[in-house]
Amino acid sequence: MPMPSPSPRLRLRLVFGADAMLGPGKAELLEQIRDLGSISAAGRAMGMSYKRAWSLVEEMNAAFRAPLVLSARGGPQGGGAQLTETGAQVLAHYRSFEDRAAQAGADDIAAIGALLRDIPDEK
Repeated sequence: MPMPSPSPRLRLRLVFGADAMLGPGKAELLEQIRDLGSISAAGRAMGMSYKRAWSLVEEMNAAFRAPLVLSARGGPQGGGAQLTETGAQVLAHYRSFEDRAAQAGADDIAAIGALLRDIPDEK
């Protein structure tokens, strides 16, 4: 019995010049940091190295007027990370834009999906 096809996903990447970009990966990283309180835990949850997660945080912090993530080194009290107010605002605006774009494009996305070839067993 064929499995139903998964619903299409809209993935948006916003590019602001050569050095500033925000897309689904960075948005998810911000969410994971917010929820887990740690850059390393967020990276692990996403299957990426701490070095890669830290590099993305540094890119985002450098691109915005105020940092999106604040971190504290480990030690006796342990380290951690949290979103700043700016980080929470950026994430909320990105998710809001993503939701509105998906709603606005739903008819076109469905029409494109209807034109896709059936792929047996998702191969």
